[in-house]
Amino acid sequence: VRLEESGGGLVEAGGSLRLSCAGTGGTVNDYDMAWFRRAPGKNRDFVASIDWTGSNADYADSTKGRVTISRNNVKNKSTVYLDLDNLKPDDTAIYYCAATKWSAQRSDLDYQYWGQGTQVTVSS
Repeated sequence: VRLEESGGGLVEAGGSLRLSCAGTGGTVNDYDMAWFRRAPGKNRDFVASIDWTGSNADYADSTKGRVTISRNNVKNKSTVYLDLDNLKPDDTAIYYCAATKWSAQRSDLDYQYWGQGTQVTVSS
């Protein structure tokens, strides 16, 4: 399974971004997927997850109401989106896409596949 993120960038506080994660290989369409983020000097934190059907999502309390996760599965490829709204400087981080063969959890230890990350910078 290969994951590739895109869509990061520099945005002013209050702005929006859409991050994308293209998943290919294996049976990626059957994997639950998630977004995590790592702010400078901090641990990698859970942001949101979505199950393989796209029907069930989970959100971290810190971003709930400001982020939406969704996915689109086509043959041999799954694209997961993370819509970020009303961005704050504290949202500045590298955002990572992850996939798991098992049920999505909030711990990064439960994910077997990771992308390289995409940088999101929010200016005040």
